[in-house]
Amino acid sequence: MKVTLSLVPLVAALACSGPLFAAAPASCVARLQPFVDQHELAGAVALVADKDKVRSVEAVGFADLAAGRAMKTDAMFWIASQSKAMTATAVMMLVDEGKIALDDPVEKYLPEFRGQMVVAEKDNEHELLRKPGHPITVREVLSHMSGLPFKSAVEEPTLDGLPLAAAVRSYAAAPLQTEPGTHYQYSNAGINTAARILEVVSGMKYEDFMQRRLFDPLGMKDTTFWPSEEQARRLAKSYRPDGTKTNLVEFPITQLLYPLTDRTRRFPMPAGGLFSTAQDTALFCRMLLNGGELNGRRYLSEAAFLELTKRQTPESVKDSYGFGLAIGPDGFGHGGAYATSMEIRPAKGLVLIWMVQHGGFPGDGAKAQGAFKSWALERFGK
Repeated sequence: MKVTLSLVPLVAALACSGPLFAAAPASCVARLQPFVDQHELAGAVALVADKDKVRSVEAVGFADLAAGRAMKTDAMFWIASQSKAMTATAVMMLVDEGKIALDDPVEKYLPEFRGQMVVAEKDNEHELLRKPGHPITVREVLSHMSGLPFKSAVEEPTLDGLPLAAAVRSYAAAPLQTEPGTHYQYSNAGINTAARILEVVSGMKYEDFMQRRLFDPLGMKDTTFWPSEEQARRLAKSYRPDGTKTNLVEFPITQLLYPLTDRTRRFPMPAGGLFSTAQDTALFCRMLLNGGELNGRRYLSEAAFLELTKRQTPESVKDSYGFGLAIGPDGFGHGGAYATSMEIRPAKGLVLIWMVQHGGFPGDGAKAQGAFKSWALERFGK
């Protein structure tokens, strides 16, 4: 699941939408409907919020093309790697409580990582290992700087088929791919490892911690690793271009086991397993827009919030990443594997949520998100 967030500068965003000084219509549907009509976008939920409330939430197109089921604003989506930011926020709560230190070695909390080696040389015929300069740290697993791979060899055929402890043991058993702290390598394994540390120090299952400490207090009633039967009926179908690349064809979420409601064979995957709605995701993002606080309740201290949302990757690498968040010139946020996106833009005082389920787009479908953003900034930007 690659980061798909694009924090587009205002001028570039406005260029997607016609005359620079044209008044934005009251509804963004006028900007998005042509993509649906041209079979370039199945459907979307687009939300704009500020620190105090949701300013706009609209649905366009279809959640199920074959059934003719219209997209609704309470539609459920697999938000995939947007889960990383929520997991990192939970870890930072324990940093606030003094139970985790960011520069501690991971092996302090997870002994299975002691003695982990790093690949020094590798080709088709041999692999030479050596001791790394230092053991991987909590800071490095949260910022994709640890050298851990995207996933381990045993996370097949899907990413949710192993209990968290078992998945993390598989990461510890394999050598690091790069020297810790020197290379950015997008890594589900790193975020999952941080979540396992959370379990160990809190004495609580990861999924229970997320529910009790984050989702329930924020009012995120539709955010879950296991959609209920009712939530599954609200789930938007996934689409990608057909063979001709001129139309849309349905396909399943290949990274997850079906049925998605199954709590016996499916396990919570901290780096990308969550399902949510636009409104639920907006609650989390509004908390971040408010500096770690929402509706009078503080979730993160100012210091923890700043660590979460500042660039953690060195200037020597091109990727600008915090803890579970991509950092850009306009703010921070994250995308999901099937083209969902959340952006927090502090200077504008806005949250932008884009919910779709697409593994690629025919025609100009990928431009629909930019059309929504430009409309939102024209209408609500300060």
